[in-house]
Amino acid sequence: MLVQVVTDWRDLPEDLRGAAVAIGAFDGVHRGHQAVIAAARQAADSLAAPLAVVSFAPHPRRWFQPEAAPFRLMNTDQMVRALAPLGVERLYLLPFDADMAAMTDAQFATEILSLGLGIRHAAVGFDFTYGKGRRGSPEGLRRHGEQLGFTVSVIDRLDDPDGLKLSSSAVREALKAGDMARAAAILGRPFAIQGEVVHGEKRGRTIGVPTANVRLGDYMRPAYGVYATRTHLADGRVIDGVANLGIRPMFEIEEPLLEVWLLDFAGDLYGQIIETELVALLRGEMNFDSLDGLKAQIDADAAAARAVLSA
Repeated sequence: MLVQVVTDWRDLPEDLRGAAVAIGAFDGVHRGHQAVIAAARQAADSLAAPLAVVSFAPHPRRWFQPEAAPFRLMNTDQMVRALAPLGVERLYLLPFDADMAAMTDAQFATEILSLGLGIRHAAVGFDFTYGKGRRGSPEGLRRHGEQLGFTVSVIDRLDDPDGLKLSSSAVREALKAGDMARAAAILGRPFAIQGEVVHGEKRGRTIGVPTANVRLGDYMRPAYGVYATRTHLADGRVIDGVANLGIRPMFEIEEPLLEVWLLDFAGDLYGQIIETELVALLRGEMNFDSLDGLKAQIDADAAAARAVLSA
């Protein structure tokens, strides 16, 4: 199913209104988010209404904290692809700007949800807040809905039977710790970085290890180190690899990069968009006295990556 992306709420035609929606930032579309969307889907089925998600660009955290460290778990393309299997027909990716930031909770419910989107139902998480000063609550939204003609469902905190907290902050904690299995368990899929392959300094070529380099942008920084990876190419191929994520202390380079050595692959990927899953952290970043020492360690890392990925 293709997800239609709508980037405003004003002056929408009737065929883009009247959905049952799940509302939130949905960064990661993790299993907790999926429960909220499932509640919206249940309402959509009951009402014979389209199923939609209401989210925001930029993320409200980026709007209010423009100098904050990178924190995103996915980009818009990844969000759209994560929503499609959940039955979502439409993504309202609303501009979070000064006007929206100044709206009270009542204005948000009235002007955006009711008059703009014409929603018939809203599903939100137990900790959902909205409106100026984050004064709006799920119960407040329910009261607004009673006045404006839409129903509201509130999803309780959902934890995994093994005690995993299903939240974006829990994913970030796992990534910072290099616990990729725990991050994947919360997300329901491996954490992945998508971006354009850019030219690097081509040092890898001198030791027989050409890498596809991707800037991290606003993705949060997982633990720096070497990872076993799977990379999805634009032509649909999925290639096993080993990647360094970090600042490469041997070369004193400040900007962190994801540098992926695609195993058993030859080809020019410059300018292409690739998506690399970080499957497992193999080791932390290391310094080396020589290129020979670096090459020997990379060969060992590649063998370790093959073992992990084949398992």
